[in-house]
Amino acid sequence: MTDCKVLSIQSHVVHGYVGNRSATFPLQVLGFDVDVINSVQFSNHTEYGKWKGQVLNASELWELYEGLQENNLTEYSHLLTGYVGSESFLHCISRVIRSLKETNPNLVYVCDPVMGDNGVMYVPKELLPIYRDEIIPLADIITPNQFEAECLSGVKITDEKSALEAIDVLHEKGIKTVVISSSDLGGKEELIGYGSVNLGNGSKSRIKLVMPRIDALFVGTGDLFASLLLAWTSRHPDNISLACEKTISSIHNVLVRTFAHARELAGEGKAPNSAQLELRLIQSKHDIENPECHLKASAI
Repeated sequence: MTDCKVLSIQSHVVHGYVGNRSATFPLQVLGFDVDVINSVQFSNHTEYGKWKGQVLNASELWELYEGLQENNLTEYSHLLTGYVGSESFLHCISRVIRSLKETNPNLVYVCDPVMGDNGVMYVPKELLPIYRDEIIPLADIITPNQFEAECLSGVKITDEKSALEAIDVLHEKGIKTVVISSSDLGGKEELIGYGSVNLGNGSKSRIKLVMPRIDALFVGTGDLFASLLLAWTSRHPDNISLACEKTISSIHNVLVRTFAHARELAGEGKAPNSAQLELRLIQSKHDIENPECHLKASAI
């Protein structure tokens, strides 16, 4: 692998693992240099119920980017974006993407279009058309969950056929690789993800991958997913199946380790809280570096 350098624009927390805190360590372990811009800086993630911190605005984002430009520091191989909370900031990210692609036409942009989950938006609804019409057409890889894929495509996902229809709508926007990171199509016991690469000439490589569901509310898994997929698609650019297997197998091992530790902290018969369910990333270094692909993708 040639030297790879990522600019990651997403949230940051002082304590815990979401946003850039969830994405940076795995990328560095896998050999990527990572520069970060924090869209927000909070004491902890919002599922705790209480938090303090600051929100970066669009002019501050552009000021940071101009500083990089003035010092010729914008030669990135990859751009990764995650949580954004305002329209102006998202519009500014569009400017950053276009500028980076002028500097490096081969830049790979991985977009995690963080908007909501389980039918609920947790960003302003005004961000949806910006993502749909302005941001994702610039992306090379996108990693929506089921709800976000429905929002971006306008297709309600109720089965595998409609999941593939939603993916095709997103391909038509110019996105080469679409990975639905998770869906509820597996019922109560399993999560199902779908991956698709547009090979051109009407041909697509499609896979699905089933992961056992763990009965807990984890935070930061989508951010971890996007960072790992960036890494493994870079390592295996012509094998979406292997890239997804390594991504999902790593995440599953992290979650199993996290849940076991959380239950031990909570005590018998008690449900773990948000603090106890913080991802055990550092303790999972080996699984991130050398994932054993015990979860296999199947072609569809």
